[in-house]
Parts: sequence; structure tokens; C-alpha cells
Amino acid sequence: MGIGGVALAALLNQEDLLAREDLAPFAQTQKFDMLAKQPHFEPRAQAMISLFMHGGPSHMDLTDPKPMLTKFNDTEYQGDITYSFINRASKKLKGSSFKFEKRGECGTELSELLPNLAEVIDDVCLIRSMHTDINGHEPSIWSMNTGKAQPGRPALGSWMTYGLGSESQNLPAYVVMTDPGGHPVDGVRNWSNGWMPPLYQGTVIRPQEPRIFNLNPPVHLQGEVQRQNMELLQKLNEKHLETHPGESDLEARIASYELAARMQEAATEALELSQETKATLEMYGIGENATDEYGKRCLIARRLVERGVRFVQLFIAGQIWDNHTSLDASLKSCCLKTDKPSAALLKDLKQRGLLDSTVVHWGGEIGRLPVTENHGDPSKAGRDHNGQGFSTWLAGGGIKGGMTYGETDEFGHKAVIDKVSPNDYHATLMRLFGLNHEELTFRYNGLEQTITDKRPCRVVEEILA
Repeated sequence: MGIGGVALAALLNQEDLLAREDLAPFAQTQKFDMLAKQPHFEPRAQAMISLFMHGGPSHMDLTDPKPMLTKFNDTEYQGDITYSFINRASKKLKGSSFKFEKRGECGTELSELLPNLAEVIDDVCLIRSMHTDINGHEPSIWSMNTGKAQPGRPALGSWMTYGLGSESQNLPAYVVMTDPGGHPVDGVRNWSNGWMPPLYQGTVIRPQEPRIFNLNPPVHLQGEVQRQNMELLQKLNEKHLETHPGESDLEARIASYELAARMQEAATEALELSQETKATLEMYGIGENATDEYGKRCLIARRLVERGVRFVQLFIAGQIWDNHTSLDASLKSCCLKTDKPSAALLKDLKQRGLLDSTVVHWGGEIGRLPVTENHGDPSKAGRDHNGQGFSTWLAGGGIKGGMTYGETDEFGHKAVIDKVSPNDYHATLMRLFGLNHEELTFRYNGLEQTITDKRPCRVVEEILA
């Protein structure tokens, strides 16, 4: 074996992919790839950008006004309630400190903390009746991202790319953009391929340079040297696959090497914001302290879907929306960071004719309780977890704009009208992409698995344009 062969064998062995006996049970005759695939029926959407807000934004302070909560502020709540942190709990109702106004031609009421969302609300469907019925962060995150409140399942982006493949041969189909503060709660599980082949795991783009590790080779390996190396690797890869058919991890790793070579130019260009106009940069808040970082990520997300990336998800480090204390100050900070870039993304997509084919999602995994946490000190007052009712919004890609859907009760505690579960949410998204959530299956452990876990659910037809 020549030097190149030794190097490849060493690399594959280092990746733990060469002749692994434990991969044998997972070997399948089906070949997995990222070639574009036919949907079950005519799709409305081609791409999705998910702005995931870890921690649980307080819906009654942002998107779901509750006059009764204000009217009975600081009085005892008479309903049953479940706390996550009993030592800080109270039953005293807490009305919102922020004013709500009707915005847009549709007249949707929004908090004063969201002035930029108000400018695009006529393009937005605000769902006020989401629920996971679980108060914990991790199980609710798993529900919203994978369809079931347990770890180890493929994420939504994995299902999208498995079902539809990629529209770009030079960029990953599924991209994840992390925060400078670090990974979100539960880390890489948020974009895991679960029991699908690793080919369908999200590719991470970092918030600082280098945004993609090892994208470009050292100077002495560039040009003709790199081309010859890639030709040799391709021949060795093909030979190796002949003797190790069906090893999905091996196939995924080889595919990732090949994609990396094609990405060197395409990814560098996609991530280069100097090509954007001053007006565009200002629209996203780039150059402003509060919005610069998140604005750059939102703009990169637009550039990625513009170039054929199927699914892009932005995460925030930790849980900035998990406002157990200092609710009012924390909400102001969170909205200052995210409101302008999020709205700019919708404006930009619409201006470029991309919104009709791109679904944009904004939301977290839970909401907050209508009662006060840390009662007694107004400056430290917060709200505990609430998985029984919260808000999220969708726009573009076949979603009906300028509408609200569903309701929570008069205090914002529980979703009561037109309730939407995570499985309903996923079934609806699948429909937009031309996929039947019951027919898109992956065989694992002898069972045909689906994103909705074969649970009773529905496509929310009322929010489709």
C-alpha cells in the first residue's frame, strides 16, 4: 500500500470507521445519498430556517396578551398549577409590565418589545396554542426538534434531508449555526442524525473564524497537489467501499470528504458578507452592539438557502429566555438581540422572492407560567416553566400570513382552543415540503419509524395558504 493508502487507512481508523464489527448490524442494502429526491406531492416550500429560542420565551409578555392577568395582578391564582422550582414558587398572578398594541393590517396584538416583528406581522402566522405538556427543557426540546420526548432520535433537519436530499452539490443540505457563548442546552443532540446514517447530521458553522474547521488545506497542499490527492482518495474510496458495502458511517465519512473539497470555494463565498450592501447590513443590525452577531447569522442563513441549502437552524447559547428571575430586564435584552435580525430575515427573503419557498420558524420549547416566581422583589420577579401553552410563529413557504391561530386560557396557562402539538407542527411542515409524515419512514429496530412517531396528529390545514 502506498503512502496515500496508508494515510487513508489511518484516517478511517482514527475516525473509527474501518472494519468496525459493531457497524455490521446496521449495514443496509439501501444506498443513502444527498441527491435531490421526489416528494410525495407538489411542495410549497423548498427550504426552512428555524430560529430556535431555547429556554421558553414568555408568551404572555410578548405575543399573547392577557388583560385578565393584568386585571388580577398580584392576586391568588385559583387553578391547578405545576411548578418546576417549588422553593421559589408562588400562586400570585403576574400581569405583564409591557404594553400590547394591534399591529399591521391584520391587527395582531404584539408587545412593545417586538417593534420589528410588528413591521412584518402581515406575513406571519402566530400560533398561540403550542403545547408539549412537559415542563422540562430537554424533553420539550426533544419533542420540538425530533417529535418525541426522548433523546437519540433524528432531528427535524435530518428528516428533511433524508426525505428530500439536497439542492446543492457544493454545500451541506443541513446546516446548524451556533452561538459565540457555546452550544445550546443538550448540545449536539439538537442536530443529531439519531439512528439515521451520519450523512444526515447537521453540519456546524461556527460563530467565529474559522466558521468551518479545516475547510481549506495548508498552503503547501493547495492547487495541483490537492487535486492529485483527491483523485487518489477517490480511487481508494471506491475500492474500499467494494470490500465494505453497506457501512453507512463509512459512506457518510467518505461523502463528507468529497463535499469538503467542493465546499472550499462555495462555502467561503456563501459566508462572505462583504458582498452585501450597506443597506442590507444595517437592516439586520450588523454593526450595532446588541444585534451584530445574531444579525450576521440570520444574514448567512439567507445566503445559504439562496444557494440551495435545505435546512438551516440557528441556536442561542444556554437559555437566555429561561427567565426565572429579573424577567422584565431579561426580556428586554433577549428581544433587543433577536427581534431586529429576525424581522430583517423575513424582509430580505421577501424582497428577493425567496419567502414564498422558504419557511421561517421562530420559537422555543416551552412558555412561562402566569404566576410570579421570586415573589416579593419586583426587580427579581420571574416566571417558571410552562409546557401546557406557549407561542411560536411561522412565515413563508405556503404559510398563511397575517393571522393568529389557537388560544390559551384567559391567564395564558394552558392551550385550550385549536391546540397544536409538536407532532402536529411536524406533520404540517412535512406537508409544506410535499411529504406525507406517515409515508416518510426509516426502518430501525425492525420498525418503520416516522418523525411523528406514528402518534395521532394532524396537518394544521387552517394555517396553510
